[in-house]
Amino acid sequence: MSGREPCHEEVCLTCSDEAVPVRVVRLLDAGLAVADTGRGMEEISVALVDAQVGDVVLVHAREAIAVLRGVDT
Repeated sequence: MSGREPCHEEVCLTCSDEAVPVRVVRLLDAGLAVADTGRGMEEISVALVDAQVGDVVLVHAREAIAVLRGVDT
């Protein structure tokens, strides 16, 4: 995603071995979205879930694997 800052950690937040909750802030074409990770914005895939703007999704390796209902990040 253009304008995205490079990771300064050994691994990206969404590329670690854990799935992490992030909030969808914008839907893009081709099953992609922009998500707020709490540390910045990242482009993720939402192709496997029915995510909407404002939803919290569980992301592993930049792929949303579940929509979490009733969860705040």
